[in-house]
Amino acid sequence: MLDSIGQSISLPGLLFLTVIISLSGILMPGPVFTVTVAKGHQNKYAGAFIAMGHGLVELPLMALIYLGFVQFITGAGFRRGIAFFGGAALLYLGYMLYGTRKRVLEKGQEVSYGAFAAGAITTWANPYFFIWWATIGAALIMSASFYGFIGFLLFAFVHWMCDFIWGLVVSWTVFKSKKFWTPRIHEIVFGGCGLLLTVFGGWFIYYSFA
Repeated sequence: MLDSIGQSISLPGLLFLTVIISLSGILMPGPVFTVTVAKGHQNKYAGAFIAMGHGLVELPLMALIYLGFVQFITGAGFRRGIAFFGGAALLYLGYMLYGTRKRVLEKGQEVSYGAFAAGAITTWANPYFFIWWATIGAALIMSASFYGFIGFLLFAFVHWMCDFIWGLVVSWTVFKSKKFWTPRIHEIVFGGCGLLLTVFGGWFIYYSFA
């Protein structure tokens, strides 16, 4: 069991395991990845700001789990509420992003919401984010807590740095490659990202009633 790993391996080993497990979730495409692609078109550092917005939601959640309040995110009512209101937020973001698909090439035109806000909203809006932290994430925190508060802080920093580095890699790659995009590709990418967010939003709302 993950919650006993902290007693069987060294702290560096646990942190390495944290990187591997964290990346297994981070690399899965989702709402955060979608807005990172969209905002990376405008700013090569957008992934860093999105990771900061993501951390605004994630770091306090990690602290609550460390303090023993994991039960607050395991209830069906909480998950359904997040799914419904989060899905509605994603529908709005997707609509705004889709609406800019033709104007994004015009000088001064940008996606209407900032990278930091996008990171926070798309993180908060995803019920599966909370499910991950209530299960796998909570087990990792329990393992890290074997090494006390320092162990928890190191775990939180390493996990967040995985988010930060991956987001920066994505936005940097998108920004540097956009000069090879034709206007049609620009429109397809932005329209596709907007549609993806609306699909995620619709699915989350469906999940809230399932």
